[in-house]
This record gives sequence, structure tokens and C-alpha cells, in this order.
Amino acid sequence: MTPELLTLTLAVLLQAVQFTLYSGLAQKQVGTDYAASPRDEPRQLTGTAGRAQRALNNHFESLALFTPAVLVITLADKSGGFTAASAWVYLAARVLYVPAYLLGWTPWRSLIWALGFLATMALLLAALI
Repeated sequence: MTPELLTLTLAVLLQAVQFTLYSGLAQKQVGTDYAASPRDEPRQLTGTAGRAQRALNNHFESLALFTPAVLVITLADKSGGFTAASAWVYLAARVLYVPAYLLGWTPWRSLIWALGFLATMALLLAALI
């Protein structure tokens, strides 16, 4: 397995951890009866539960860019030191993004997000070289 595929796998596992965290925080806020219901009337999550939901959604969006970048690098056989480092930077940024969002680290949250985004763009550009 290439380092890029390994980081993609770990990023998806991070998504599962984030989903579990979000689910627990949301259920604690809205109660088990509402969580088990069909949720015909949506409720706005606030505080840490709302931040966990937004961080989870952001990770889905991030994976939508990172996944094709890793696939292009892998299929084009362009894996190397630079692309491996870029993938690890992306993963580290995504791991740091969770507490940064949950704890409201400003402006660090945005800077951490930008680092992950730039690492993904570096992968895509490396595929073109």
C-alpha cells in the first residue's frame, strides 16, 4: 500500500471517529427519543454538538477532494517522497482540525484547514508533473 493510500484509509477512519463523536454529542443534546425518531421536524444543534456536526461535514467535503488526488497519484504511479509528505500533512491537519473546531481555536482552525487544503492541491499538482 502506498503512503497516500494509507493516509486515505486513516482519513476515512478519522471520519468514522468524528461521526461517532458527533452522534454522541447530538444525541446528548436532543435526547434519545428525538434521535430515534424520523426527525420530521429538524432541530438546530448548538454549542459543541453543532461544531462537531460542522467539522464532520467539512471532513466529508475535504475527502471529496483528497480521495481523487490520492487515486490520481496512485493510478499514475507518481507516488514519491513529496506526495507521501503531502498526504501525511493532509492527515495531520485533519486530525488537528477536529479539536480546533470543537474548542473554537481561532484563527488556528482556519489555518489548519488551509494547510490540509494546500496539501491536497500539492498532490494534484504533483500528479501533473
